Amino acid sequence: QVQLVESGGGLVQAGGSLRLSCAASGTIFIFSRNAMGWYRQAPGKQRELVATITSDSTTNYADSVKGRFTISRDNARKTLYLNMNSLKPEDTAVYYCNIFVTVSNTLYWGQGTQVTVSS
Repeated sequence: QVQLVESGGGLVQAGGSLRLSCAASGTIFIFSRNAMGWYRQAPGKQRELVATITSDSTTNYADSVKGRFTISRDNARKTLYLNMNSLKPEDTAVYYCNIFVTVSNTLYWGQGTQVTVSS
């Protein structure tokens, strides 16, 4: 079993910055070998990809966040990060992290953290 706990969300003004963290725990997987991602879901909308990072730290971003958000991982701390700069009101959503554990072919999700950007 794998547990993911997000933190770092909050209320920020447009143009501001936030850093989200996603701490992973569990005894049946090697954190560094698994791809991870950040997704978000705004009220009344479907959950959408924000950014992903592979085991070798190859990254991918949604067009809407390119140049503003940066995904990174600290394998020693088993933690995923999302640095968000130049935030816009349309970035308001619940942000979720996930990890795909290849050894068990299982996708795990965190509980989400709310990000609210005021105009």
